[in-house]
Amino acid sequence: MTVHGLQDLRDLALELALEAGALLVAGRPGVEVAATKSTPTDIVTAMDRAAEKLIADRLAAERPDDGLLAEEGTSRPSTSGLQWVIDPLDGTVNYLYGVPFWAVSVAVRDLADPPDRSLVGVVHAPVLGMTWTAVSGQGASRDGVTMTGSTATDLRQAMVGTGFGYAADRRARQAEVLLRVMPLVRDIRRLGSAAIDLCLAAEGITDAYFEQGLQPWDGAAGYLVAREAGLTVGGLDGAAPAELLTVAAPPALFGPLTELLAQEPRADRP
Repeated sequence: MTVHGLQDLRDLALELALEAGALLVAGRPGVEVAATKSTPTDIVTAMDRAAEKLIADRLAAERPDDGLLAEEGTSRPSTSGLQWVIDPLDGTVNYLYGVPFWAVSVAVRDLADPPDRSLVGVVHAPVLGMTWTAVSGQGASRDGVTMTGSTATDLRQAMVGTGFGYAADRRARQAEVLLRVMPLVRDIRRLGSAAIDLCLAAEGITDAYFEQGLQPWDGAAGYLVAREAGLTVGGLDGAAPAELLTVAAPPALFGPLTELLAQEPRADRP
């Protein structure tokens, strides 16, 4: 795809994220849980669905040949070879409680590429006033300012972001891993939005990030932002980032962190 074509996709992704973000901000007062998904703590609100519908309707009108994969179930096959991967509200529990760490994540991928590789990614955090964008091969930026990830080389001095799943048994296993990791890093942060976590690592606000349980819509934009900022993004044992495990870190930290996570109990235990 030409540079011009990628920029057009980036511009549309940014428009969609900003529009959905404005809708979510306006709808936040009085928001309530509409349903639960995988567990009673895995919630969805009417605003998740409204934001997804806004994006899906715009794409149906402007990019009808592109496919769509979105967290709340909206999908459409692709006849163009491109697919939009959408998380209309990443950090729904934060949104419900009024915690500002939530975002809209919009990515475009070429279906001929590996699933974790996007062409364009936008993560928009309206309450934080931060918007991260990336285009494959063209770098990553926050609010138009080019950014690069941390230059940390010592895991003991690294601030590491992470997240927890919704299922109680998975959380218990993640806690086991965290008990081993915490004494060997500077500190741990858990903010509640994988998309934001990936972008903060890309910006060097945190030094690295790992999490188990991410779905395609959680990381489609954030993986690209992190890679384009110079981070290594992958899983254990040379695998791609996936539900089993995602790690995003500077090259000097990626190996030591993944080696630490590979010890028993492993961070990728199902």
